[in-house]
Amino acid sequence: MQLIFFDLDGTLLNDASEISPFTKETLLLLNDKDIAYTLATGRTMLSAQRIVEGHDFSLPQIFNNGVTVWDPKTEKLTLDNLLNNDELAFIIELAFAHGITPFVNVIDGHQHYIYHAPTRHDVEKELIDKYFSSSKAKVLPIGALPSHSQVTNISMISTEHVIKAMWATLNSHDNLIAYTGPALEGNNFWWLDVHHRNANKGSAVTNLKEQLGASKVICFGDGDNDLSMFALADECYAPENAKDEIKQSATSVIGHNHKDGIAHFLRERFSL
Repeated sequence: MQLIFFDLDGTLLNDASEISPFTKETLLLLNDKDIAYTLATGRTMLSAQRIVEGHDFSLPQIFNNGVTVWDPKTEKLTLDNLLNNDELAFIIELAFAHGITPFVNVIDGHQHYIYHAPTRHDVEKELIDKYFSSSKAKVLPIGALPSHSQVTNISMISTEHVIKAMWATLNSHDNLIAYTGPALEGNNFWWLDVHHRNANKGSAVTNLKEQLGASKVICFGDGDNDLSMFALADECYAPENAKDEIKQSATSVIGHNHKDGIAHFLRERFSL
């Protein structure tokens, strides 16, 4: 059994953060040939499921860079390497010191909660008004965050120089790892996502490989958070738009994500 893992942003998704009609048709062709595939994304379960709904992702799916695994068949939710209270306090204090609102993502049962402080700028406010409030998440003030909550990750958004300074501090912490990049909102805004250092796509991919009895793993990704699964994959492919370090670690570089590069490659690779 060959098992394919797709990153989403910058990889399977196009410039509109969607699965294009051509890619959707390609996934159906993979299904027809009984070629197994699933997700390994840094997005939260709440964010990613909105995008992949209706695209026949039936196998267990990896979210939050390996913190959250969801099996749609059994409706089993697995959480691993959550942030503890000390780590949570360190991240929140750092955010406040830099004038940023931390968005604390919590899962309790099957319910997603987002706890946040008062917003500091319009982009943060828009995240709440246009996205969080219209999602299935319960959006609450950070003061209502229960102690010992199941915190999967903390996300933030601000200007590039502020985010990069925080990124450096967070990655010097023994128990934390942070990822960052340009935000879709533009205007020099960057996103920041913080997890426990032990959480990574590679370990989650390894667990699913064993659970599903796969003999071969093929991965697609474009960012730093994909390197852990590239390291263990039998084949790993980076789209043309990927960072140079990712391209150097890949088996091969394929087409740009905005041009359905992964779908075109899959059709040739598997004679779809």
